[in-house]
Amino acid sequence: MIRPRSISGLREFLPAEQITFNRCVEIVRKHFELAGAVPLSTPAFELREVLLAKEGGDSVDRQVYGVHRLADGGEDTDFALRFDLTVPMARFVAQHAGELVFPFRRYQIQPVWRGERAQAGRYREFIQCDIDVVGDQTLSLITDAEIPAIIDGIFKEMNIGPFQIRMSNRKLLEGFLSGTGIPSESISDAMRVIDKIDKVGPDEIRKELAETYTLEDRQLDQIMAYVSLRGPAEEVIEKLLSLAPADSLNETYKGGVEELTTVARAAASLGLTPETFILDLSVARGLSYYTGTVYETTLVDHPSIGSICSGGRYENLAGLYTSRKLPGVGISIGLTRLVTRLMEAGLLPVEQATTAPVLVTVLDQGKLDRYLTVAGLLRKAGIGAEVATEQRKVGQQFKYADRKGFKLALVAGEDEFAAGTWQVKTLATGEQVVVEETRLVETLKGMLAP
Repeated sequence: MIRPRSISGLREFLPAEQITFNRCVEIVRKHFELAGAVPLSTPAFELREVLLAKEGGDSVDRQVYGVHRLADGGEDTDFALRFDLTVPMARFVAQHAGELVFPFRRYQIQPVWRGERAQAGRYREFIQCDIDVVGDQTLSLITDAEIPAIIDGIFKEMNIGPFQIRMSNRKLLEGFLSGTGIPSESISDAMRVIDKIDKVGPDEIRKELAETYTLEDRQLDQIMAYVSLRGPAEEVIEKLLSLAPADSLNETYKGGVEELTTVARAAASLGLTPETFILDLSVARGLSYYTGTVYETTLVDHPSIGSICSGGRYENLAGLYTSRKLPGVGISIGLTRLVTRLMEAGLLPVEQATTAPVLVTVLDQGKLDRYLTVAGLLRKAGIGAEVATEQRKVGQQFKYADRKGFKLALVAGEDEFAAGTWQVKTLATGEQVVVEETRLVETLKGMLAP
């Protein structure tokens, strides 16, 4: 007999946890669609040349799972499992550009696979939730402001405690660094270093920059003062030009200031406030295909969880697959990791282990047709109901109801059937009321209303 066991790095939820996870999926889907995004579903695997065209070289190659048949000697195919949803989206848009309406707003909620070393918070398979808006030749900066507004709506409805959406613009940092003594060909690498500041701290970043680029204390002071600038949008924007060294006021830097100002003011018009949305100039995002606005979202009281949502603008990611310029902006939520960490931290209450609020108890097996009939009546009215069909004593049925978390139990025996009534028991309090069967649906809907 084979011992049942799962593979490390693959997360399975118990029923109550899965119900909680599904609720979060629906919240994400709801807010994506409120912003006008349409669903997209792409195959689990793509051609290897499509997946591996993305920036990353060997590091991406090591994360990708190949696909082969167990038959025919297990020979490899030219296919590989997707490791994110951005590359399949870019391939899809490039392939179907002539059939799509631009700006193309799409969301995907699908599993991805990565060859990660199994450890806490890292999975080989997980559900990722992406939303992107892709333009044809151009894409308004106002779209960049809609992304944090979507994030704000999602996490407020999840009710997971205080969070902070931190936004910056890579043009700012690129233009700033070009005036601080870092060679132009090394600026992308320096931005990756700075992007680690939340993980390793400012002292370590200063040390690494000093050792790598032999910068003077004055130059390091300028960089660290810049990346430590964060706060309400209007306050940060006022300081940007005065903080920059005179020789760094280049066109790239000025363009970054203008873009950041436009996006921040549009975000305010969409209802974002400093309570959840700030500018943070240390946000750089490590991937160089981000060309402008970038986002990171963290939990204020639980920084150890790390980024719970990130993304940014890219001018031509689909350029790997087409000569047509298709700029875009978007974000990604690794929902499996996020929900797991939130449940572990007690920030996301686990739901009851049932999707139906009503249990129809069975007192008389000879009248099973009557119990099934009322269950069918409730289901047709949109009320989830389960029938206790196992031949158990009524006390055991109520124990079962408590364990699964039903809200109400229906009870009827010979007397109730003769009178055309049902007893409705509220399981949390033990209170019971007698209801005529003709008013049962109406009464239960009222009792189950939020």
